[in-house]
Amino acid sequence: MAEKKPKRGLGRGLSALMADVNEGHGEEAGDAKQPDRVIPIEMIAPNPDQPRRAFDPEALEDLAASIREKGIIQPLIVRPSPKSEGQFEIVAGERRWRAAQMAKLHAVPALIREFDDTEVLEVAIIENVQRADLNAVEEAAGYNQLMEKFGHTQERLATALGKSRSHIANSVRLLTLPDEVQTYVREGKLSAGHARTLVTADDPVALAKQIIKKGLSVREAEKLAKSENKSVSSSGAKTTPTAKSEKDADTKALEGDLSAGLGMKVLIDHKPGKENGQIVIAYDTLEQLDDLCRILSVSS
Repeated sequence: MAEKKPKRGLGRGLSALMADVNEGHGEEAGDAKQPDRVIPIEMIAPNPDQPRRAFDPEALEDLAASIREKGIIQPLIVRPSPKSEGQFEIVAGERRWRAAQMAKLHAVPALIREFDDTEVLEVAIIENVQRADLNAVEEAAGYNQLMEKFGHTQERLATALGKSRSHIANSVRLLTLPDEVQTYVREGKLSAGHARTLVTADDPVALAKQIIKKGLSVREAEKLAKSENKSVSSSGAKTTPTAKSEKDADTKALEGDLSAGLGMKVLIDHKPGKENGQIVIAYDTLEQLDDLCRILSVSS
């Protein structure tokens, strides 16, 4: 008798995808979803488009030790391989699959889903942003991918992922920082809190180096960033609208939202009580300029 696979309509949206990811994880050991079947490891291949490329060997060994003792509690999520009949491709759970091989398991429990290529990528990103060991820049990149590739809004992501909208917005704003500052965050030299203080700074790289060198707290970093902005404003060295102290809360919030949406630093010069003003969009690479031109062309 042919095995009956669970049916799933395609394009059901973020909530349905989140439900599938949560089925494969559960909230605790006793909440594990019953697998559709146990599949031999050699019949499963990783997703070639998995956005997460690095797997910590030490963390994998810890997971393998747990699997040797308790087995795989939460099943993998797989789909029938689009390339090889009778084979399966991992949608979520590649770490468990790798650790299972280290633990010398011959088969793993799995949930089988009929995902298309777009949904596979979407689920992979969702699974990654839920991981506790992501640094703040990796997390922000995951959110940004979900918004850019799949058109999800910050509100929809916040609801589905159990985060606040401000958390999503503040995370994505980190991607407007120069690559050097983002590298400091990835390496653990700067916390997400430190990095957020630099988003609207005139020279975030120089400030980041000062913060690291002096070992400043987040509160001290905030004071340093504010003092630097005031210094630049009073010296008249810049004519662009960078003096945040003169802007109302709504303008600041709008700057942040536009920066997060475009992935580029946006400054708004709007005087209270007036109808006119200007917007300055700063791009770091020609690729960003191309993206901006494409966005404006589509909108026109």
